[in-house]
Amino acid sequence: MPAIPDQPDDWTEPGSFPVAPGVYRIPLPLPSDALRAVNVYAIDDPDGLVLVDSGWALEQTEKALAAGLRGLGYDLGDIARIAVTHAHGDHYTQALALRTSYGTRVSLGTGERESIERLRNTDLDAYSDQYAQLRRYGAGDLADKLTAWAGKAFADDRTPWGRPDTWLADGERIGLADRTLDVIATPGHTQGHVVFRDAPAGLLFAGDHILPHITPSIGFEAVVPVTPLRDYLDSLRLVRDLPDTVLLPAHGPVTLSVHRRVDELLDHHEVRLAMVLREVQRGLSTAFEVAGALRWTRRERTLDELDLFNQMLAVIETGAHLDVLVLQGELRGVVSDGVGTYSV
Repeated sequence: MPAIPDQPDDWTEPGSFPVAPGVYRIPLPLPSDALRAVNVYAIDDPDGLVLVDSGWALEQTEKALAAGLRGLGYDLGDIARIAVTHAHGDHYTQALALRTSYGTRVSLGTGERESIERLRNTDLDAYSDQYAQLRRYGAGDLADKLTAWAGKAFADDRTPWGRPDTWLADGERIGLADRTLDVIATPGHTQGHVVFRDAPAGLLFAGDHILPHITPSIGFEAVVPVTPLRDYLDSLRLVRDLPDTVLLPAHGPVTLSVHRRVDELLDHHEVRLAMVLREVQRGLSTAFEVAGALRWTRRERTLDELDLFNQMLAVIETGAHLDVLVLQGELRGVVSDGVGTYSV
């Protein structure tokens, strides 16, 4: 594996950092997110500058991206193409804003079609299905609070949502002048999540599929997936079966081994499945109840100590684990009066 030059773990000030020949990491700020930063990767190519992911469509983020590119001798108008790993705002929306300003071509995984259409429909609450899912998981009060909060927080939201210029299919190859990026569908974090693999250079642009310090959220998207955790675990094993590469994550520092981190994530979810099963064996029956009995984040917080948004993510993830246990035959799930309950 190649050595990785020293680089900051997070965003501190605008800049760009080499991670491989012709590839640079540009951390961009996320002012309202606990993660603090999202990584954009700039690929220096004779046919034009290519980005993997783009950041959120915010003035502060665009300025940080412009400053990072200036350090490489480019400006925003030099970006020929942006390949986006998935349709979350911190990855996709600035790509659309740059397209409006500069005509930049934008590509996105084809599995994100339904969610994009839902997000484009301004007559709908894009995440109403997610709130309905919370109610099925026994978190009706939380769903009501989130609905009220979102109605105020996003009343004047002008985040751009639109279709990409091209949809990327699993197995497709993005041919650049000096390299080829293999498109690999990795559903789980979202249904249409993709990663980009540069096999000769030993690089995996992993988006949120594999993160070095945290476990990605599962199943938060406009169109609710059926079995997001099963999809995610299958996608982890798919990547694990490929030769090892350097991990270029969307959040956190670049690390030398995809395999090492995938093994840690698979182990984490095995432990988590056992913890969820134990709580049902103790007599808890809904995803909301089980989520309240678990601890969250590396700080071991209770569910009540999380903000509303992260409480939602916690309940959704717990439900995803319960549903996998049902698929494995460990639990039985039934729905009564709109609420799902689980039992041994």
